[in-house]
Amino acid sequence: MTAPLVDLQDCVHERAAGSDRFRLAVERFTLCPGDQIALVGPSGCGKSTTLDLLSLIVAPTRAGRFTLRMPQAGMLAEPVDVMALWRRGARDRLTALRAAHMGYVLQTGGLVPFLSVRENVLLTRRALGLPCPGPAVTLMETLGVAELGRRLPRQISIGQRQRVAIARALAHQPAVILADEPTASLDPSLAEGTMKLLSAVARFQKAALVVVTHDHRLAERTGLTVVECRTGAGASVVRHDSAKAEAAA
Repeated sequence: MTAPLVDLQDCVHERAAGSDRFRLAVERFTLCPGDQIALVGPSGCGKSTTLDLLSLIVAPTRAGRFTLRMPQAGMLAEPVDVMALWRRGARDRLTALRAAHMGYVLQTGGLVPFLSVRENVLLTRRALGLPCPGPAVTLMETLGVAELGRRLPRQISIGQRQRVAIARALAHQPAVILADEPTASLDPSLAEGTMKLLSAVARFQKAALVVVTHDHRLAERTGLTVVECRTGAGASVVRHDSAKAEAAA
């Protein structure tokens, strides 16, 4: 049993656009090192919003608990009260936490078009002042994109771009990896290979992984723990209790 990296309880996000109302209730969500989660559910149920909450991009409307414990000198640091940071408007602190400890894989890759593959992969390490290339070369070799280092994103295939995006998200060795439909633009054979690579590298780095996907079967074949975003009674509900987590104090 271990203290969770991410611990949410009674967390609610609400938004309105005209007459449309959306409410997401995260009853409980704990995430420990090594956890691998697939968040599944119908379009519009709140999967990506859950990912945005976890990545500190979107503020909860309210929360009973929202804490982060990030690795420091090989151990988990004291918890950071994320909800308190949102209340204080401490966006710089939230941005710094996200940049240092989280890796985000977008559905379309999100590579900088005028930077080479190698420079895209090293982008976060440079921004954080980390030694370059560090583990990035080995990571690129593992993902099969090392030989593409000098090419621009437009000069490589969609599948290769997605693997480069994974390399960039993991190059600074984040504690939490978040991926929003990372295989949606790939054909089935490429999708399975890419998902398995993402899972394997996350496991090697001992990071926690949360993937949003519509492909329930692919998630199961990859060995991810499937968590359903349930809808009904005017709200979407997410709940996940890590089997590794200590009981919260």
